[in-house]
Amino acid sequence: MRNTCILVLAATLAAAPACDLDVGDLNNPGIDQLEDNPTPSGVSSACTGLLIGTRRNHAANNGYVVQLGILGREAYDFDTADPRFFTELLQAKLNAGSPFGGNFWQLPYSNIRLANTILKAVEKVSEFSDTDKAGIRGFSKSIMALDLLEVINTRDDIGAVIDTDKDIHDLGAIATKTEVLAKIASLLDEGATDLAGGGDAFVFQLSSGFADFDTPETFRKFNRALRARVAAYQKDYATALTALGESFITDTAVNQAALDVGVYYSYSTASGDATNGMVNPNIFAHPSLATDAMMNGTTKDLRFTRKVETTDSQGGAGVMSDLAFTLYKSPDSPVALIRNEELLLLRAEAKFFTSDVPGAVADLNIVRTVSGGLQPIAGTPAEAAFVTDLLYEREFSLLMEGHRWIDWRRFGKLDSLPLDMPTGDNPQHVRNKRYPIPQAECNARTGEPQCELDSI
Repeated sequence: MRNTCILVLAATLAAAPACDLDVGDLNNPGIDQLEDNPTPSGVSSACTGLLIGTRRNHAANNGYVVQLGILGREAYDFDTADPRFFTELLQAKLNAGSPFGGNFWQLPYSNIRLANTILKAVEKVSEFSDTDKAGIRGFSKSIMALDLLEVINTRDDIGAVIDTDKDIHDLGAIATKTEVLAKIASLLDEGATDLAGGGDAFVFQLSSGFADFDTPETFRKFNRALRARVAAYQKDYATALTALGESFITDTAVNQAALDVGVYYSYSTASGDATNGMVNPNIFAHPSLATDAMMNGTTKDLRFTRKVETTDSQGGAGVMSDLAFTLYKSPDSPVALIRNEELLLLRAEAKFFTSDVPGAVADLNIVRTVSGGLQPIAGTPAEAAFVTDLLYEREFSLLMEGHRWIDWRRFGKLDSLPLDMPTGDNPQHVRNKRYPIPQAECNARTGEPQCELDSI
């Protein structure tokens, strides 16, 4: 465990300046000190490292948003230096031994191990007040939940490990998806309770992406927003509505700025920091976005025109695109973690599936008319029509934020995603529905049945 945590702590703290964070010497604290003789500054620095650790690989060229965007037919990556953006993500089963199919496992679990270390360390620091400790616990549990959500979002029904507070050589069992989501929900609920007793301020600094959510009270609203998302994934819509009521959702005087209120991962070009790797000339929008986008008279959905532009055509492996993303304009562009726009769409979903169809349509229409500039939906749609409407709004409202592949999978619609090369001389395309457990993990789990499951 110590070797893993050392890597995480050093790597994450090394990136601290970019997130507007100020931390001390990377050798203070070492992981041994954090475990055995923690200090206030050491625990605070580790919390900073935890925040930076959860951001790692999210907006990389081969990161969470790009890979899920390709799988969900939001994007292509025409990187001629690495054909795996096509040969693996689009043309074949995901390879458990590659940086593509084996992704989104080691890094989040390393960060979870650091969080477990913090949770034990904070109780040993007598200089912290009870409210200080509660704030640290609430923050750490929320980040653990976020990291575990990344793992299960990518592994889906293969499952994931939830018993993580173990020696690194003592492998926890692979739990079911239902059990993993329940664990995430529990972490968020425990975190919310801790945050409620966390006082007026954290003892560490958060990044600029948490500008309006950087106290225990306001961070708790972020925690509740995540809880609503998880409840929707669980189809526990009553809980989703309760969590939304405690989040930062607003439907008053809504304009685009109000829809964009939320929590973001921040990036910068400062020395040692991570940049937004999606600012990349090889990343193109999937052509189906142009045909999917609805019209209001002669005006196309404003979300499409705000986020996508026509450019010189590029292609590879038999497919082409002349659509470039404009969401991320520079290496320091932030990436949304969760926004009010998503919360309104979650509330629409939750209202519909708790029999408040008029309320669901009203929430869809707030997003549809304000963000999309489209005419409102009329009437009271049946379930199939509502799901179609919901997925359309989520497709364009949350474009390239890491959602479409997950959304279409959870509503049983993956087979409806475009299949660009169903036949022909080029390798045919497939629809991957989940990531396999990484090969290195399976090598350590002789006879593990979940390791027999592939991505199809």
